[in-house]
Amino acid sequence: MNPSKHALISVSDKHGLIELAGALTTHGYAIVSTGGTARFLRENGFTVTGVSDITGFPEIMDGRVKTLHPKIHGGILCDRSKSDHLEAMTLHGIIPFDIVVVNLYPFQDVVQKQPGDTHAIIENIDIGGPCLLRAAAKNHAHCLVVPDPADYPRIIEMLNNGTLEDAEMRRRFAWKAFSLTGRYDAMIRNWFEKQMPWTETLPETLSIILEKDETLRYGENPHQDAAVYRTPLQDPSGLLGYTQHSGKELSYNNMLDLKAAWDMATFFSIPTAVVIKHQNPCGAAVSEHLADAAENALAGDPMSAFGGIVACNRPVDIETARVLHATRFLEVVAAPGFTGEALDMLRTKKNRRLISLRASTAERAWWDIRLMHNGALIQSPDSRQDSREGFHVVTRRAPTEAEWSDLLFGWDTCRFVKSNAIVFARRRMVVGVGAGQMSRVDSVRIAGAKAGERAQGGIMASDAFFPFRDGIDAASEAGIRAVIQPGGSKGDESVIDACNELDIAMVFTGIRHFRH
Repeated sequence: MNPSKHALISVSDKHGLIELAGALTTHGYAIVSTGGTARFLRENGFTVTGVSDITGFPEIMDGRVKTLHPKIHGGILCDRSKSDHLEAMTLHGIIPFDIVVVNLYPFQDVVQKQPGDTHAIIENIDIGGPCLLRAAAKNHAHCLVVPDPADYPRIIEMLNNGTLEDAEMRRRFAWKAFSLTGRYDAMIRNWFEKQMPWTETLPETLSIILEKDETLRYGENPHQDAAVYRTPLQDPSGLLGYTQHSGKELSYNNMLDLKAAWDMATFFSIPTAVVIKHQNPCGAAVSEHLADAAENALAGDPMSAFGGIVACNRPVDIETARVLHATRFLEVVAAPGFTGEALDMLRTKKNRRLISLRASTAERAWWDIRLMHNGALIQSPDSRQDSREGFHVVTRRAPTEAEWSDLLFGWDTCRFVKSNAIVFARRRMVVGVGAGQMSRVDSVRIAGAKAGERAQGGIMASDAFFPFRDGIDAASEAGIRAVIQPGGSKGDESVIDACNELDIAMVFTGIRHFRH
């Protein structure tokens, strides 16, 4: 053995370690290791020097303190191109480390498997491991850092072919080490954040960890690359915790529409079905029975429903399955579950994707985050629950109880339509939608054209105020009898006058629900 070559090994995950230690020993490296790792290697026939033998100090405090010592970090951080560093090593009897093999305590696994065991979680916050990785990564020109067991075969190959000094490879492993420690610290920060009462409207900093889970065929268009990334401490519920029962893989666009559909369906508490196209509802309905809600949702705009995504907030039974199955083509059907009979029926169309999802149980919703060129726009999610008690009738005629039922349904639906958003509804069923127009009156006209005769006696919901009476006039021509909107325009008086003139009831909510 050449005593000038030393490898420090301290790992929690011991997969592949025997093979790596064997290659290091074959190539003349003396192994220095910590308690549990040293014991494992000795049990498998390797000669190991304990860290305590190097430092002259025992591992203490249940292993919390073992590698935090100058004789360890000096051996890692020595810049061998500097004579004073080498002199310090000699003066203090410090052994140089050529390779540092470290992975961290399984904090993520413990949080997921023992979420209520605060003591176990705290004890699995690694302190020495990140210090070792960061030190070796900083000094990667002289000390190779190996942070991931998945890279052991590559290290063994490089040992065998003599390319361990490759500068680009060393930088790549240093980058990986800093990536892993950054991710690890962010996970711990996020866990602590969830344990504290939330007092800030928006935090000073946000740590967001995303791990690549799946490469998609392409993004919105075939020339764009795309992938699915997940949060490591994710709630098993929610969109990316889905189970797919049939059909081909979801595409990038499917997932965008699925999120819009699921968010809307689960917003309602009674049986609900929604149909989404291009992240906008083209149909939605609530009912005491899911099958009726599904039938009415699909009837909202049957032409647009072709190739759409349907989401239900109740498990799909055989009656609902019959309704869905009769539709010519649906890209995706999503629900909290499916009965066996429903699955058997819906699976007969092989290209139809059937997805089970669970409503999120997270105590606090994720921030709404949109990346910018050099930063991000961040806002709290629009999860406000509005109620009739906070609304005000501003016209001479008050809505009837039937109109109130439709107004409340239309208002809750409107927040899921892209601005400028107009929803026509009747009998708790969407009959027309105007979405994403630059002019609000154009959205009204589009909703009217979609609704046709079904708008007669219906209601109109608008996500923001009407600046002029033209939107009211267009709604009246379509047959609308009641309107719900935020109010707050300089033109409110003329809009109210128009409603009174046309015998339309109007309600002001005092709250806006833009969706840009």
